[in-house]
Amino acid sequence: MKKFSFVFVLVFVAIVMVGCSNKQENIVRIHIRAHSNSSIDQSIKLQVRDNLIDYITPLIAQCDDSDGVKYVLGNNISSIKAIADNTLRDNGFDYCSTVRLDNEYFPTRNYAGQVFSANYYDALIVELGSGSGDNWWCVAYPPLCFVGEETFGDSVQYKSKILELINKYLGRC
Repeated sequence: MKKFSFVFVLVFVAIVMVGCSNKQENIVRIHIRAHSNSSIDQSIKLQVRDNLIDYITPLIAQCDDSDGVKYVLGNNISSIKAIADNTLRDNGFDYCSTVRLDNEYFPTRNYAGQVFSANYYDALIVELGSGSGDNWWCVAYPPLCFVGEETFGDSVQYKSKILELINKYLGRC
């Protein structure tokens, strides 16, 4: 019995460690970085955000995983850039945007009640002008940017592998 308990604990710890290490890999962030911290540059950043979220939401609404979101975003980089640039131009700004899908290091942040540890994350990066101002960010997958959006209502389910294993071990459904 002690041997079984020891093996069970080892398997449990391994499952937890694998689950924790893969958690960061399944996240796709969106970062929109303002040209500066002036009120006008921060204001246009929010207008760009609104226009991009309106465009991106239906594109990734049917994506079932982070790979799908990255694929769709990657295939729409030029359109995303055009939306950002048009928003800037239509509001009289003389700088453009730079848009890329990248894997970058981000510090620990709390978003929508969840803590995202300091780590490397895949992210859609939209830099307005120099991109040296404060940024707006959210999580595109799982769709925390879109909490409350009808398009994402039931498309993501959170499961606990540990709870599933415990229920299976105990014979529960």
